[in-house]
Amino acid sequence: MRRWDAIEAYVEVVRQGSFSAAAEKLGVSASHISRRVAELESHLGTPLIYRTTRSIRLSEAGEQYFEQCSQLLHGFLSAEEQISRAQEQPTGLLRVTCAATFGERFVAPMLPAFMRRYPQLEIELHLSNRRVDLIGEGYDLAIRLGRLQDSSLLARRLCDRREYVCASPDYLQRHPMPHTLNELSQHNCLVGTSGSWLFQEQGQRRELRVSGNWRSNSGPAVLAAVEAGLGIAQLPDYYVEPQLASGRLVSMLDSYRYPHSGVWLVYPKVRQQLPRLKLLCDFLIERFSSEKPW
Repeated sequence: MRRWDAIEAYVEVVRQGSFSAAAEKLGVSASHISRRVAELESHLGTPLIYRTTRSIRLSEAGEQYFEQCSQLLHGFLSAEEQISRAQEQPTGLLRVTCAATFGERFVAPMLPAFMRRYPQLEIELHLSNRRVDLIGEGYDLAIRLGRLQDSSLLARRLCDRREYVCASPDYLQRHPMPHTLNELSQHNCLVGTSGSWLFQEQGQRRELRVSGNWRSNSGPAVLAAVEAGLGIAQLPDYYVEPQLASGRLVSMLDSYRYPHSGVWLVYPKVRQQLPRLKLLCDFLIERFSSEKPW
Protein backbone atom coordinates (compact mmCIF):
# COMPACT_ATOMS: atom_id res chain seq x y z
CA MET A 1 0.00 0.00 0.00
CA ARG A 2 3.04 2.34 0.33
CA ARG A 3 3.17 2.60 -3.48
CA TRP A 4 -0.51 3.50 -3.58
CA ASP A 5 0.11 6.21 -0.98
CA ALA A 6 2.83 7.66 -3.18
CA ILE A 7 0.65 7.51 -6.30
CA GLU A 8 -2.22 9.18 -4.44
CA ALA A 9 0.15 11.92 -3.23
CA TYR A 10 1.52 12.49 -6.74
CA VAL A 11 -1.90 12.64 -8.41
CA GLU A 12 -3.17 15.08 -5.78
CA VAL A 13 -0.12 17.34 -6.20
CA VAL A 14 -0.81 17.57 -9.93
CA ARG A 15 -4.53 18.17 -9.39
CA GLN A 16 -4.03 20.83 -6.72
CA GLY A 17 -1.05 22.48 -8.38
CA SER A 18 1.17 22.49 -5.27
CA PHE A 19 2.56 20.25 -2.54
CA SER A 20 1.01 22.30 0.26
CA ALA A 21 -2.48 22.22 -1.27
CA ALA A 22 -2.20 18.46 -1.83
CA ALA A 23 -1.11 18.01 1.78
CA GLU A 24 -4.09 19.99 3.02
CA LYS A 25 -6.44 17.97 0.82
CA LEU A 26 -5.10 14.64 2.10
CA GLY A 27 -4.75 15.75 5.71
CA VAL A 28 -0.99 15.21 5.98
CA SER A 29 2.11 17.41 6.08
CA ALA A 30 3.73 18.91 3.01
CA SER A 31 6.99 17.16 3.90
CA HIS A 32 5.13 13.82 3.88
CA ILE A 33 3.82 14.53 0.38
CA SER A 34 7.29 15.58 -0.79
CA ARG A 35 8.87 12.38 0.54
CA ARG A 36 6.25 10.17 -1.12
CA VAL A 37 6.71 11.83 -4.52
CA ALA A 38 10.50 11.61 -4.18
CA GLU A 39 10.20 7.88 -3.38
CA LEU A 40 8.08 7.43 -6.50
CA GLU A 41 10.60 9.26 -8.69
CA SER A 42 13.42 7.17 -7.21
CA HIS A 43 11.53 3.96 -7.88
CA LEU A 44 10.78 4.97 -11.48
CA GLY A 45 14.29 6.34 -12.08
CA THR A 46 13.06 9.57 -13.66
CA PRO A 47 11.79 12.96 -12.47
CA LEU A 48 8.03 13.48 -12.60
CA ILE A 49 7.78 17.05 -11.34
CA TYR A 50 10.08 20.03 -11.75
CA ARG A 51 9.73 22.17 -8.64
CA THR A 52 10.10 25.94 -8.43
CA THR A 53 9.44 28.28 -5.53
CA ARG A 54 6.05 29.29 -6.92
CA SER A 55 4.82 26.43 -9.14
CA ILE A 56 5.33 22.92 -10.40
CA ARG A 57 5.83 21.67 -13.92
CA LEU A 58 5.43 18.10 -15.09
CA SER A 59 8.11 16.30 -17.07
CA GLU A 60 7.05 14.37 -20.16
CA ALA A 61 7.18 11.14 -18.12
CA GLY A 62 5.25 12.91 -15.38
CA GLU A 63 2.43 13.82 -17.74
CA GLN A 64 2.11 10.25 -19.02
CA TYR A 65 2.33 8.85 -15.50
CA PHE A 66 -0.34 11.24 -14.21
CA GLU A 67 -2.74 10.30 -17.01
CA GLN A 68 -2.40 6.58 -16.26
CA CYS A 69 -2.33 6.89 -12.47
CA SER A 70 -5.32 9.20 -12.27
CA GLN A 71 -7.36 6.54 -14.11
CA LEU A 72 -6.04 3.81 -11.80
CA LEU A 73 -6.79 5.88 -8.72
CA HIS A 74 -10.28 6.64 -10.00
CA GLY A 75 -10.90 2.93 -10.52
CA PHE A 76 -9.54 2.11 -7.08
CA LEU A 77 -11.80 4.68 -5.38
CA SER A 78 -14.79 3.56 -7.47
CA ALA A 79 -14.24 -0.04 -6.39
CA GLU A 80 -14.14 1.05 -2.75
CA GLU A 81 -17.32 3.05 -3.22
CA GLN A 82 -19.10 0.09 -4.80
CA ILE A 83 -18.07 -2.18 -1.94
CA SER A 84 -19.27 0.43 0.55
CA ARG A 85 -22.63 0.66 -1.21
CA ALA A 86 -22.87 -3.12 -1.26
CA GLN A 87 -22.36 -3.14 2.50
CA GLU A 88 -25.24 -0.70 2.89
CA GLN A 89 -27.48 -2.35 0.29
CA PRO A 90 -26.24 -5.91 -0.23
CA THR A 91 -27.24 -7.74 -3.38
CA GLY A 92 -27.10 -11.35 -4.48
CA LEU A 93 -28.60 -14.76 -3.76
CA LEU A 94 -29.15 -16.35 -0.34
CA ARG A 95 -29.61 -20.13 -0.36
CA VAL A 96 -31.40 -21.28 2.80
CA THR A 97 -32.37 -24.76 3.98
CA CYS A 98 -34.78 -25.65 6.78
CA ALA A 99 -36.78 -28.60 8.10
CA ALA A 100 -39.95 -28.93 6.06
CA THR A 101 -42.76 -28.34 8.56
CA PHE A 102 -40.96 -25.65 10.57
CA GLY A 103 -40.00 -23.88 7.36
CA GLU A 104 -43.49 -24.04 5.88
CA ARG A 105 -45.26 -22.87 9.02
CA PHE A 106 -42.93 -20.25 10.44
CA VAL A 107 -39.98 -19.28 8.22
CA ALA A 108 -41.62 -19.02 4.79
CA PRO A 109 -44.43 -16.68 5.99
CA MET A 110 -41.81 -14.26 7.37
CA LEU A 111 -39.66 -14.02 4.26
CA PRO A 112 -41.96 -11.81 2.13
CA ALA A 113 -41.50 -8.99 4.68
CA PHE A 114 -37.74 -9.44 4.42
CA MET A 115 -37.92 -9.34 0.61
CA ARG A 116 -40.01 -6.16 0.70
CA ARG A 117 -37.39 -4.58 2.96
CA TYR A 118 -34.49 -5.69 0.71
CA PRO A 119 -35.91 -6.11 -2.81
CA GLN A 120 -32.44 -6.23 -4.34
CA LEU A 121 -31.80 -9.63 -2.71
CA GLU A 122 -32.83 -13.08 -3.95
CA ILE A 123 -33.75 -16.04 -1.72
CA GLU A 124 -33.88 -19.73 -2.52
CA LEU A 125 -35.62 -21.64 0.30
CA HIS A 126 -35.08 -25.40 0.31
CA LEU A 127 -37.34 -27.33 2.71
CA SER A 128 -36.19 -30.82 3.60
CA ASN A 129 -35.82 -33.04 6.65
CA ARG A 130 -32.56 -34.30 5.20
CA ARG A 131 -29.43 -32.95 6.89
CA VAL A 132 -27.96 -30.81 4.12
CA ASP A 133 -24.21 -30.43 3.64
CA LEU A 134 -24.02 -26.63 3.59
CA ILE A 135 -20.52 -26.33 2.17
CA GLY A 136 -20.71 -29.24 -0.26
CA GLU A 137 -24.12 -28.20 -1.60
CA GLY A 138 -23.48 -24.47 -1.64
CA TYR A 139 -25.94 -23.22 1.00
CA ASP A 140 -25.46 -19.98 2.92
CA LEU A 141 -27.71 -20.76 5.90
CA ALA A 142 -29.43 -23.70 7.59
CA ILE A 143 -32.15 -23.40 10.24
CA ARG A 144 -31.66 -26.44 12.48
CA LEU A 145 -33.75 -27.73 15.34
CA GLY A 146 -32.87 -29.34 18.64
CA ARG A 147 -29.31 -29.85 19.80
CA LEU A 148 -26.34 -28.87 17.68
CA GLN A 149 -23.75 -31.41 16.69
CA ASP A 150 -20.09 -30.45 16.99
CA SER A 151 -18.90 -29.15 13.65
CA SER A 152 -16.86 -26.47 11.95
CA LEU A 153 -20.04 -24.43 11.32
CA LEU A 154 -20.95 -21.23 13.15
CA ALA A 155 -24.32 -20.86 14.87
CA ARG A 156 -26.61 -18.22 16.34
CA ARG A 157 -29.60 -19.11 18.49
CA LEU A 158 -32.85 -18.19 16.77
CA CYS A 159 -35.16 -19.06 19.67
CA ASP A 160 -35.70 -21.51 22.51
CA ARG A 161 -37.33 -24.85 21.86
CA ARG A 162 -39.10 -27.06 24.41
CA GLU A 163 -39.86 -30.70 23.85
CA TYR A 164 -42.85 -32.31 25.54
CA VAL A 165 -43.53 -35.96 26.18
CA CYS A 166 -47.27 -36.16 25.74
CA ALA A 167 -50.25 -38.42 25.12
CA SER A 168 -53.97 -38.08 24.65
CA PRO A 169 -56.38 -38.38 27.61
CA ASP A 170 -57.86 -41.43 25.88
CA TYR A 171 -54.47 -43.20 25.84
CA LEU A 172 -53.88 -42.36 29.51
CA GLN A 173 -57.27 -43.83 30.46
CA ARG A 174 -56.06 -47.14 29.03
CA HIS A 175 -52.44 -46.98 30.24
CA PRO A 176 -50.88 -45.68 33.47
CA MET A 177 -49.04 -42.35 33.16
CA PRO A 178 -45.25 -42.82 33.36
CA HIS A 179 -43.48 -41.00 36.20
CA THR A 180 -39.90 -42.13 35.52
CA LEU A 181 -37.89 -42.54 32.33
CA ASN A 182 -37.56 -46.28 32.85
CA GLU A 183 -41.36 -46.63 32.73
CA LEU A 184 -41.34 -45.51 29.08
CA SER A 185 -40.32 -49.05 28.14
CA GLN A 186 -43.87 -50.13 29.13
CA HIS A 187 -45.46 -47.74 26.60
CA ASN A 188 -45.99 -47.52 22.87
CA CYS A 189 -43.55 -44.73 21.97
CA LEU A 190 -44.19 -43.07 18.62
CA VAL A 191 -40.99 -41.92 16.99
CA GLY A 192 -40.07 -39.42 14.34
CA THR A 193 -36.76 -39.13 12.48
CA SER A 194 -34.76 -40.16 15.58
CA GLY A 195 -35.23 -43.34 17.60
CA SER A 196 -33.90 -41.60 20.73
CA TRP A 197 -35.48 -39.10 23.07
CA LEU A 198 -33.40 -36.57 24.95
CA PHE A 199 -33.80 -35.85 28.67
CA GLN A 200 -31.98 -34.44 31.67
CA GLU A 201 -31.80 -36.70 34.72
CA GLN A 202 -30.15 -35.55 37.95
CA GLY A 203 -28.45 -32.73 36.04
CA GLN A 204 -27.01 -35.07 33.41
CA ARG A 205 -27.95 -35.38 29.76
CA ARG A 206 -29.57 -38.73 29.00
CA GLU A 207 -30.44 -40.03 25.56
CA LEU A 208 -33.00 -42.81 25.76
CA ARG A 209 -33.78 -45.33 23.01
CA VAL A 210 -37.53 -45.84 22.67
CA SER A 211 -39.68 -48.09 20.51
CA GLY A 212 -43.23 -48.52 19.36
CA ASN A 213 -45.38 -49.60 16.43
CA TRP A 214 -45.47 -46.20 14.65
CA ARG A 215 -42.65 -44.22 13.06
CA SER A 216 -42.68 -41.33 10.61
CA ASN A 217 -40.29 -38.67 9.37
CA SER A 218 -43.21 -36.22 9.51
CA GLY A 219 -43.89 -34.37 12.75
CA PRO A 220 -47.55 -33.71 11.88
CA ALA A 221 -48.00 -37.44 11.20
CA VAL A 222 -46.61 -38.32 14.64
CA LEU A 223 -48.81 -35.64 16.22
CA ALA A 224 -51.90 -37.04 14.51
CA ALA A 225 -51.11 -40.52 15.85
CA VAL A 226 -50.68 -39.15 19.39
CA GLU A 227 -53.97 -37.25 19.19
CA ALA A 228 -55.66 -40.44 17.98
CA GLY A 229 -54.54 -42.23 21.16
CA LEU A 230 -52.04 -44.54 19.53
CA GLY A 231 -49.23 -43.90 22.00
CA ILE A 232 -46.77 -41.44 23.60
CA ALA A 233 -44.50 -39.08 21.67
CA GLN A 234 -41.85 -36.45 22.33
CA LEU A 235 -42.69 -33.42 20.22
CA PRO A 236 -41.52 -29.78 20.17
CA ASP A 237 -43.55 -26.88 21.53
CA TYR A 238 -44.61 -25.52 18.14
CA TYR A 239 -46.48 -28.77 17.46
CA VAL A 240 -48.21 -29.38 20.79
CA GLU A 241 -48.61 -26.22 22.89
CA PRO A 242 -52.10 -25.44 21.47
CA GLN A 243 -53.21 -29.04 22.13
CA LEU A 244 -51.78 -28.95 25.66
CA ALA A 245 -53.56 -25.67 26.38
CA SER A 246 -56.89 -27.05 25.15
CA GLY A 247 -56.54 -30.38 26.98
CA ARG A 248 -56.43 -32.49 23.81
CA LEU A 249 -52.98 -33.67 24.94
CA VAL A 250 -51.43 -34.15 28.38
CA SER A 251 -47.77 -33.44 29.16
CA MET A 252 -45.74 -35.79 31.37
CA LEU A 253 -42.19 -36.25 32.67
CA ASP A 254 -41.75 -32.45 32.69
CA SER A 255 -39.06 -32.59 35.40
CA TYR A 256 -36.87 -34.57 32.97
CA ARG A 257 -37.13 -32.03 30.13
CA TYR A 258 -33.79 -31.27 28.52
CA PRO A 259 -33.16 -27.52 28.93
CA HIS A 260 -30.56 -26.86 26.23
CA SER A 261 -32.58 -27.37 23.07
CA GLY A 262 -33.15 -24.57 20.59
CA VAL A 263 -33.61 -23.46 17.01
CA TRP A 264 -30.35 -22.40 15.41
CA LEU A 265 -29.12 -20.37 12.47
CA VAL A 266 -26.11 -22.31 11.18
CA TYR A 267 -23.70 -21.18 8.47
CA PRO A 268 -20.16 -21.88 7.21
CA LYS A 269 -17.32 -19.71 8.50
CA VAL A 270 -16.55 -18.57 4.96
CA ARG A 271 -20.05 -17.03 4.76
CA GLN A 272 -20.01 -15.08 8.04
CA GLN A 273 -18.77 -11.83 6.47
CA LEU A 274 -21.56 -11.73 3.86
CA PRO A 275 -23.64 -8.60 4.59
CA ARG A 276 -26.75 -10.19 3.08
CA LEU A 277 -26.44 -13.20 5.41
CA LYS A 278 -26.16 -10.94 8.47
CA LEU A 279 -29.24 -9.02 7.34
CA LEU A 280 -31.31 -12.21 7.10
CA CYS A 281 -30.07 -13.61 10.42
CA ASP A 282 -30.76 -10.32 12.23
CA PHE A 283 -34.22 -10.14 10.64
CA LEU A 284 -35.20 -13.67 11.69
CA ILE A 285 -33.88 -13.23 15.24
CA GLU A 286 -35.79 -9.95 15.54
CA ARG A 287 -39.03 -11.59 14.39
CA PHE A 288 -38.70 -14.68 16.57
CA SER A 289 -37.60 -12.77 19.67
CA SER A 290 -40.60 -10.43 19.58
CA GLU A 291 -43.08 -13.29 19.74
CA LYS A 292 -42.97 -17.02 19.09
CA PRO A 293 -45.00 -17.46 15.90
CA TRP A 294 -46.79 -20.52 17.23
